[in-house]
Amino acid sequence: MAHEKNHDYHILNPSIWPFLSAVGAFVLLLGSVLLFHDYTSVVFFIGLLLVIYCMYGWWSDVITESHIGDHTPVVKIALKYGVIMFIVSEVMFFSAWFWSFFKHALYPMEAIGSTWPPAGIETFDPWHLPLINTLILLCSGAAATWAHHAIAHENNRKDLVNGLIISILLGILFTIFQAYEYTHAAFSFSGNIYGANFYMATGFHGFHVIVGTIFLAVCLFRALKGHFTPESHIGFEAAAWYWHFVDVVWLFLFAAIYIWGS
Repeated sequence: MAHEKNHDYHILNPSIWPFLSAVGAFVLLLGSVLLFHDYTSVVFFIGLLLVIYCMYGWWSDVITESHIGDHTPVVKIALKYGVIMFIVSEVMFFSAWFWSFFKHALYPMEAIGSTWPPAGIETFDPWHLPLINTLILLCSGAAATWAHHAIAHENNRKDLVNGLIISILLGILFTIFQAYEYTHAAFSFSGNIYGANFYMATGFHGFHVIVGTIFLAVCLFRALKGHFTPESHIGFEAAAWYWHFVDVVWLFLFAAIYIWGS
């Protein structure tokens, strides 16, 4: 009786994942620096594989904890706060690229002719492929919301699965169109400040779309196994929040870089 749990908190068992994740992140950073200086890419890929392995193992443990009842209401609140803090950090990350873009657009340097976009830069027409991609991402977000409502309020697994499938397919389509746009760009990443800002902002957003698509795909596999219930679906809720964050960032990118910036 002395060791009986009489609280709602989850006391974690000793885990190797934090240490191993730190090692993987360091190796990945070291490999990136070596790669940028034209050294071997072996260290980079070792670090990348180690980080992916830690993500898989650590999150698998979190899923197991939810199945055995460790995710009490108090723990769920803490998990939600963690996701919110992560998304806020991502907002700060993208704010840096927006800051750089607006700084050079509002106060173009003499080195680029004091004009924006710089002379010789042919920008994209925002009302063609960028607008199509905007509609695709918004529809994907709507499908994710439909899936979330289905499991949270109706316990409708069929609509949950269908909504996730639609959302994932539209996310993949967005990535394909974005890659197509890059291959037809009239400017490159290097050699001009417009291209550097454009590719850093939209490229990192594209990376987040890929990560979000994988996140939703994991939720789809879990939904097919019957993991989610109206009372316990924090994993899918986190994925939905992340996906909506990706949607909102794209709306700002579309308005600021594609429309106003051109």
